Amino acid sequence: MVTSLSDHSTLLRHWQLLRLVPRHPAKRTAADLNRSLEKHGFRVSKRTIERDLISLSRQFAIVEDDRSKPYGWSWQKGSAVLDVPGLTTSQALTFAMVQKFLGPLLPVSLTDEIEPYFDNARKHLDTFPRSRGTGAWTEKVRVVQPAQTLQAPTISQDVLRPVYEALLHSQQIKIVYQKRGTQTPVEYTVHPLGIVQRGPVTYLVCTLFNYEDVLLLAMHRVQSALMLEDQARRPASFNLDQFIQVGRLNFGSGKTMRLEAIFINSSAEHLHETPLSLDQKITPVGDNRVKVTATVADTPQISWWLLGFGEDVEVLKPRSLRDSLTATAAAMHKLYQKKTR
Repeated sequence: MVTSLSDHSTLLRHWQLLRLVPRHPAKRTAADLNRSLEKHGFRVSKRTIERDLISLSRQFAIVEDDRSKPYGWSWQKGSAVLDVPGLTTSQALTFAMVQKFLGPLLPVSLTDEIEPYFDNARKHLDTFPRSRGTGAWTEKVRVVQPAQTLQAPTISQDVLRPVYEALLHSQQIKIVYQKRGTQTPVEYTVHPLGIVQRGPVTYLVCTLFNYEDVLLLAMHRVQSALMLEDQARRPASFNLDQFIQVGRLNFGSGKTMRLEAIFINSSAEHLHETPLSLDQKITPVGDNRVKVTATVADTPQISWWLLGFGEDVEVLKPRSLRDSLTATAAAMHKLYQKKTR
């Protein structure tokens, strides 16, 4: 059978149109879809697109929402993903890993939109025996934090959705926030800048009201959130990676210090492969010990880390850190000298 050029063009237009129709609850008007098709080289009338949509709705799970103007088209809620060709095994595996490890960091609206892809990925991987092959990959991969395991606090979906949406679209949020150690919650107008997962806790990086100071708010302490229409303001000099690099997520002031410490050799072995900083130096000092020097963020985290080595490390500089650890060690000694009752 010979296919005419016109039929071929119509088929391509229909296929592209199906791709442009969004998934529920989003919707797009016929005029909007027509403009998008023009960008892809399909120049037809709006009326033609309306006829296309009506015709395609008889064969595919797309529907028109005519409850309020402007009317719009979308794929039905929960409809299967239409994709030619279908997911490859590597693509299915990627979706499965994204859902498992990045799911908590995705905007709720995005998660809703790609949930059918997650479903397709699971169905594809389920065709493999769970004991071998790609189908078993998700059972063989884990992410483990190098610290004491803590249970993640609960965050309401009613909070996550507006906060993530506001961050995605750079809009302000009005939140009710419960500070730790206080009885009365406070209301803030927030300019969201980023979301960071630190261990089991999710933090909102933001500024408040008209201030420029960048703060951290624990998401599980947000009692309610409402996305506003006003655009969020972003400090001109703000960079999320730099904010993390200077130790702000370890609750420091953003300052650095030059650390000098003597380690038992075995306790410093991992620092050869995972250095504290780019300028780290390790120098043997004899007696099975090494001297480690590095520029590090001045945060409580460095103190906690060093205390974890116990008697296997001695801090030489800075003096303030040495004095702080000396006081902690003395207090611990006094505590453990007490008789057990």
